[in-house]
Amino acid sequence: MAKIRTQYVCQNCGYNSPRYLGRCPNCGEWNTLVEEQVEAGNNATKKATTTLTGLVAKPQKINEIDSKQTPRVKTKLNELNRVLGGGIVPGSLILIGGDPGIGKSTLLLQVSGQLSDEHHRVLYVSGEESGSQIKMRAERLKVAGDDFYVYPETNMDSIRDTIRELKPEYVVIDSVQTMQATDVSSAIGSVSQIREVTAQLMQIAKSNNITIFVVGHVTKGGALAGPKILEHMVDTVLYFEGDLHHTYRILRSVKNRFGSTNELGIFEMHTNGLSEVKNPSEIFLEERLKDATGSSVVVSLEGTRPILVEIQALVTPTVYGNAQRTATGLSRNRVSLIMAVLEKRANLMLQNQDAYLKAAGGVKLDEPAIDLAIAVSIASSYRDKGTQPTDAFVGEVGLTGEIRRVNRIEQRVAEAEKLGFKRIFIPKNNLKGWTPSTGIQVVGVSTLKEALYLALG
Repeated sequence: MAKIRTQYVCQNCGYNSPRYLGRCPNCGEWNTLVEEQVEAGNNATKKATTTLTGLVAKPQKINEIDSKQTPRVKTKLNELNRVLGGGIVPGSLILIGGDPGIGKSTLLLQVSGQLSDEHHRVLYVSGEESGSQIKMRAERLKVAGDDFYVYPETNMDSIRDTIRELKPEYVVIDSVQTMQATDVSSAIGSVSQIREVTAQLMQIAKSNNITIFVVGHVTKGGALAGPKILEHMVDTVLYFEGDLHHTYRILRSVKNRFGSTNELGIFEMHTNGLSEVKNPSEIFLEERLKDATGSSVVVSLEGTRPILVEIQALVTPTVYGNAQRTATGLSRNRVSLIMAVLEKRANLMLQNQDAYLKAAGGVKLDEPAIDLAIAVSIASSYRDKGTQPTDAFVGEVGLTGEIRRVNRIEQRVAEAEKLGFKRIFIPKNNLKGWTPSTGIQVVGVSTLKEALYLALG
């Protein structure tokens, strides 16, 4: 009979301890260690090398492995295809996380229906909803199909047997925190359960060439719940973001073994489901005021996609002793750094000014190319002088006040020209090696002081 030992596992990072600790020494969180029982000689590892067909995987010579690229399967949502790197890779394990009610199940239900319409067999496993609840949502989304199967179950042994009998091409697990591996005696949703369930799903996907979509819950901080090993084991990690008070949703890729990371897809939520947004730049700029101060437009790059976003700044004299720095959608440290450069290199007295900055539309920007637009917005609000509505700004600001080059400048300029902008400020060093278009005036600037003079006068 297998020995049973007790250990304490951190529910945040997966750290193991033989005794209880109030604070996890690995991640520093308090009261996250939970007692779990582990059987020595667990047979879970033996199952990991056995496929659903009963065959055991064998090692192969690398020269004998077929390197032919597997064709991707495209869905009817082009935004999803781009985030995945061009389409769904057969046999991949895809993890989708997001806040409750953001639309994860809606997105996967729509995708399942589309794949079923293309005569692909899909199994939708739900541990949170009954079959009738899924049917009601499917009717609202107009999802149906003869090859679309719904299976309300949480037991991994039953799910594995069903996959063996049904032989689907695609499986949706909603969600991984509700699944239970019978080999693990700990509670459902614990670190041990999540780790074991994910390992079994990965084995099913890789050994049987089945694409598996896994829904994961998120913590209060917005990170995926459970240990980091959950993200390490899967092939692709997607975050579904957005404000519940707005209709727009952002699907962001943070890990992708079959494509580029930091890709961005934008959807709009309707009563009949999610629809893709063809041109997100128009959404981020559609409510921009022409003569407003403290506003500038940046051509940001999300993965391989350039989008135009309005950056707004409000600079007001501080009432208290310490000036406040508040940023939404931008890094607060980046804002403080640029304000220090403005004060030192552009002679703007900002130490007694409160600054509130925002990236309009709810998008989060985190790349060096947005520095120049942030600086122009702050200077525009401080001087109470608006920028030209047809101006765009791209460039990284250095601590000595220089404007440093950025990547993919041709794509950024082309996107600004396509949306009707007449002038774009870029780093002077980015003018080398290519010929700017005649449809937009490209202004090369080398210092922050020069850029502010040309943009604001």
